[in-house]
Amino acid sequence: MSKEIFLCAINNILSGTCLEDCKFCTQSVRYHADIERYHYKEIAQIVSEAKQAKAQGALGYCLVTAGKGLDDKKTEFVAQTAQAIKAEVEGLNLIACNGTATREQLRHLKSHGIDSYNHNLETSERYYREICQTHTWQERYITCENVKSVGLSLCSGGIFGMGEMLEDRDALLDAIVSLSPESTPLNFFHPNPSLPITERNIDKEEALEVIRKARKALGEEALLMVAGGRELLFSGDERRMFEAGANAIVIGNYLTTKGSRPTEDREMLEALGYKVAHSCDRD
Repeated sequence: MSKEIFLCAINNILSGTCLEDCKFCTQSVRYHADIERYHYKEIAQIVSEAKQAKAQGALGYCLVTAGKGLDDKKTEFVAQTAQAIKAEVEGLNLIACNGTATREQLRHLKSHGIDSYNHNLETSERYYREICQTHTWQERYITCENVKSVGLSLCSGGIFGMGEMLEDRDALLDAIVSLSPESTPLNFFHPNPSLPITERNIDKEEALEVIRKARKALGEEALLMVAGGRELLFSGDERRMFEAGANAIVIGNYLTTKGSRPTEDREMLEALGYKVAHSCDRD
């Protein structure tokens, strides 16, 4: 494994307004979670935050919107935001994470500066119906296929510890592998008292096994990112996470939960003997 670790940052540019019923997500209005909810951020603020992320070492910068998927207004907002960031910030791989999307919408984002599209399968096809009734797992898979068909890089992963069985975890990894994504975020469920799923059914050792299996299945060149839930499971024991196969992390805050300060993560990496990657080119 490379001693270089890739850093990614997330910007929640439209928060907490989702009408879907995903039982793992505090952004759904159905569960009345105590989170910050707002419509479109000012583009100037997003650009400023992108500059901060770049200064902190992020190579990937993900523009996330709540909701099932893209519509005309949301597509144009993300496109204009991407264009504004690219005009002022060099060296960022811009990632859009906006739910289900058509080829036409994805082409529009690509033409305005989006480099990658993140759409997670979340869990196995079998278990998905247990955690979401308002849309299907197949819709998610089709969006991932659409991403690849228009020439965008695909970022696709899932959430572990939502009550699924071991077989579901393996089936999710198999489905991710079938899409050949360039990067895969592994999230570990973060319980919230407002959500129908009340507990996380994965511990550190099981999470490490997920990382090992993902690395073996995806190959040595793939970006394998530990994202949501990292601080809950691996705080103070990050070395094992990287030794298991992770080579990327999210820095800063997540969508609706706090993360470590970027300076703390950089100090952690330095203490472990890892370097922060300065380019997405690994040739």
